[in-house]
This record gives sequence, C-alpha cells and structure tokens, in this order.
Amino acid sequence: METLKGVACGQTVKVKKLTGDGPVKRRIMDMGITKGVEIFVRKAAPLGDPVEVTVRGYELSLRKADAAMIEVEVI
Repeated sequence: METLKGVACGQTVKVKKLTGDGPVKRRIMDMGITKGVEIFVRKAAPLGDPVEVTVRGYELSLRKADAAMIEVEVI
C-alpha cells in the first residue's frame, strides 16, 4: 500500500482509495481528489511539508497528514 505521502517529486499517480473519516475525507474529496483521478506531484517544501500537487488542472498544497490518507498507484 503506497500513499501520496511517499511519492517522489515528478511522479504521476492514480488514486486507488481514500482513507480517513468524516470531515477530513469529505474535505479531500471536495478538493477534487477522488478515486481514479490522476495526481502529479510537483514539489515539496524544504522540510517536506506541505506537498504541492497538480490535480484536475489546478495546483493544490496538501499537508503530509492528509497525503497519508490517499492510497495511490504509480502509473
């Protein structure tokens, strides 16, 4: 099981599953991250948090804690 938290910069991944509960999962889905969507990992902050990704044509910054709730597969 690989999560978005462990993906290297420059890789594109596909979302397999969202974990987490209630409001946090809902917030991630509201940002456009749903099952089957492709995410490109653009860069990480100097200390690794947050991670900047491109999803559905727009840029988004995610905390590592939120990225750990997104199960992905490398494509």
